[in-house]
Amino acid sequence: MNRFAAAATLVVIVHHPIAIVHAVAHEQLGVGLDACQQVFVWVVITILPVVSLVLYWTRWREAGALILFVSMLAGLLFGVYFHFVFASPDNVSHLPQGEGHDQFVATAVLLVPVEALAAAFGFRSWMRFRKPTAPIQ
Repeated sequence: MNRFAAAATLVVIVHHPIAIVHAVAHEQLGVGLDACQQVFVWVVITILPVVSLVLYWTRWREAGALILFVSMLAGLLFGVYFHFVFASPDNVSHLPQGEGHDQFVATAVLLVPVEALAAAFGFRSWMRFRKPTAPIQ
């Protein structure tokens, strides 16, 4: 069994439910995303990790690892910026009260270590899969 592919599967299986619960909290609170943010979330945070997971199970596992690394790092930076830095209704300090408030905060906080670990795993496995290059002479 490919232990890197199995670990990547676990990473995506852990990440996606948290992201889904977070999206539900967005809806419950009426905290929407603009069109660019929606595209980013769908492509980078939702679709690319699944694509990377599929690639981990094929001969293109190096590409899968790189995609997992980049998508999770991008998702981490996106989430930290919009949930904790930029003052907006999407910031945990500026959320409206209501159903989903605690769920929003908990999942925003939980996504930070999960995406950081997923990015680190993607980077580590990408470095492991890379083919060594000959030294320049």
